[in-house]
This record gives sequence, structure tokens and C-alpha cells, in this order.
Amino acid sequence: MIVPSIDLAGGQTVQLIGGQELAIEAGDPRPLADRFGLVGEVAVVDLDAALGRGDNTDLIRALLDRAPCRVGGGIRSVEAARAWLDAGAVKVVLGTAARPEVLSKLPRERVIAALDAVDGEVVVEGWQTRTGQDVRARMEALRPYVGGFLVTFVEREGRLGGTAMERVAPLVEAAGDARLTIAGGVTTPEEIAALDRLGADAQVGMALYTGRLGLAEAFAAPLVSDRPDGLWPTVVVDALGTALGLVYSDLESLTAAIERRRGVYHSRKRGLWEKGATSGDTQALLRVEADCDRDALRFTVGQVGGGFCHQGTWSCFGPDRGLGALARTLRERLEDAPEGSYTRRLLDDPALLRAKLIEEAAELAAARGPDDVAWEAADVLYFTLVAMTRAGVSPDRALAELDRRRLKIKRRRGDAKPPVETP
Repeated sequence: MIVPSIDLAGGQTVQLIGGQELAIEAGDPRPLADRFGLVGEVAVVDLDAALGRGDNTDLIRALLDRAPCRVGGGIRSVEAARAWLDAGAVKVVLGTAARPEVLSKLPRERVIAALDAVDGEVVVEGWQTRTGQDVRARMEALRPYVGGFLVTFVEREGRLGGTAMERVAPLVEAAGDARLTIAGGVTTPEEIAALDRLGADAQVGMALYTGRLGLAEAFAAPLVSDRPDGLWPTVVVDALGTALGLVYSDLESLTAAIERRRGVYHSRKRGLWEKGATSGDTQALLRVEADCDRDALRFTVGQVGGGFCHQGTWSCFGPDRGLGALARTLRERLEDAPEGSYTRRLLDDPALLRAKLIEEAAELAAARGPDDVAWEAADVLYFTLVAMTRAGVSPDRALAELDRRRLKIKRRRGDAKPPVETP
């Protein structure tokens, strides 16, 4: 699949030819992260830190809140790598610091070793110094310690002349169970598809920035279909992962969805179809993913209005239920809960809500047996959702915070705080 690249210098997005010659200044990277993050991980490279002329740390931290990022450039120690992982980087990319004594102290599955090569020989120091070491031999030495490799074909980087496809299969073999990403010259959908078939991803910058390659076109390159009409079955889910319905996509609808950041699909009766364009039940596109066989898609959307189904329900698969249903009901009652109802009392009386949260949490802590725990946990979840509703916090936002915490490798002691007294 594709890994879009954001290279940073002086607080701006740039693209260089051969790592030296400035070719493009693309400005603020945040809109790019929003767009690129729709299709998966984004490679963020701090060129200033890599060259020892400052850094873009604060800017990269802002990008981590907008897209799943692989962070690289100037990471030369265990402490620096851990700091980025704790900050929310999905992976860290290490170049000259990719040595066993450093890598062995980091979580293997979240580390990528970056190797720059000219004609199969590893080069360092800004691609200026040849090491005499074969890139495959270096990969074989490092693969017990990393979950991925980034191999850049230096002589093709930024030149839009195509990548060195004939070199890829031996590199995939050398990578073993680590996932290989290829950078340097990738320009066409055909190259991305060929790399995917070989078991490698394509890190792409210049082709996207110049418009030679569209983002949807690049993402769709590895996709296949066994349908006579060539469409891709597309499962639509809400932000909590609840299946809303099954639709179909083609390259035209996928392109429109990514460009508009909306739920846009291919209707077998009407052609291009934007969900909610007439009904008002619109969808903000949050993420697009391909399945493992590359023959189906999943759209994660922010559904608004009455729901996805033409029958007026949230999902096409029956009645709404679960945390999402309760959260939506509470949001509705925030405005129109009748006076005297318990939900209205909780929404209007913070002291009462606080007391109930403390009371129900204590009862859950004291519960014994599966039935009692389930009962008390349901109470806690209800009052928690009321508190979240009062603050305008959706369940998916809280779950996203849990996902961010899961990325941390530095753990807190987790000791209990002093007892809380109810008013």
C-alpha cells in the first residue's frame, strides 16, 4: 500500500531532489496530514533534525493528533525514540542509530530501520559516504530487532523516473517477517501495485506533490475485484466501528470521497452517490482501509442525522443498540429531556451526577460474580456517558484517547489517589 511522505524543513513541507536540491515548498503540513491520514500511516521526516540544524518537534506533535504517523529524522538515541513513541508516533524510523544495542531496547514491532542505498550499497552522512556494505546483508543483521525496513534508492529519489523494481524481491526476502517500504522514484499506480504484490509498501512524496499521482489512485492501485463490474464491496462503519451498511466503490467514487472527505460511493442505479446530499444524513469520511486480500474496503465515517439506512435507522442491520445508541439518545435528551426526568436532573445537577458516579464506581469495585459486575458496570457506563454528554465528548473521542495511551511505552505506577469524599 501507499505511505505518503511529509518532509519538514523550517516549519514547512518540502520536497527535495536527491536529498539536496529544493524542488517544492508545500507550506503548512497540517492540511496534508489531514488528507494523507485518510488512507493510512504517514511518514513524517524532520529534515532539520536529521541535518543537525534545529528541529520541528512542536509541529510534528501537532501532526500526531491528526494522522497516524511514522516519525523519523534525527532520532539518534533510545531516549529520543521512546519519547516519540510516548508522544503517539505509531512507529519510529531510525537511520544511523539503527544498531542492535539501540534497537534491542525498543519495541520491535514499532521500529523501522532506514537504509539508504546507491546501487545496492549502503550510504550514510547525507548520502555522501559509501560504506561498502551490501544493503541486504545489513537488513539480515538488523531484522531480529525491527518490525520494518525503509529502503531508499538514492539515485532515484525525487526524480519521478520510476523505482528500481528489479531490486525489490531480494530485499523482501532479506527483510524476513519485517515489512519492507520502498522509497525513491515511485511514480505510477502500476509500480505501487507491483510492490504490493511483492510484499512491499511504497513511500511516495514527489509524485503526490506534483500531481503526477493522485492520492486515491495511489491507494487504489493494489485493489482487485472478482466482480464482473469491477466494483469494490465497501463496508461502512461509524466512528465506534458499528456496521452501518454495505455499498460499492470504484475509482471515481473513491477519488470523490477522498477529495471531498465525505461518504461518496458508486450506486449501481445512479452512478456517483454522495450519502446525505439530498436527505441531510451526511457522512464525514474519517478513514479508508483495504482488507487483507485487497478486494474490499472499509469506510469509517462520522454519520450525522437520522442514520445510514433509507428506512430512517442508524444501521441497515436492525435496531440501534449499544454504547453508541445510548450516547445518541443522551445527546438528544440534552436538548429535550422532559422536566422532572432523571436524565434531566443529572444533566442539570453536576453535584448529583458527581455523587452518582462515585457511588456507582464504589459498587462496581465491591461487586462479586459476573452478574453483579455486569450490572454495576452498566450503571457506571450510563453515568459516565451522561457526564461525557454534558461536556460534549463523544464515545469515540474517549476510545481514541485510550488508543493513544496504548501507544505509550513509559508506564505510570498507577497508585491510587487519596479517597474522594462526596459533598
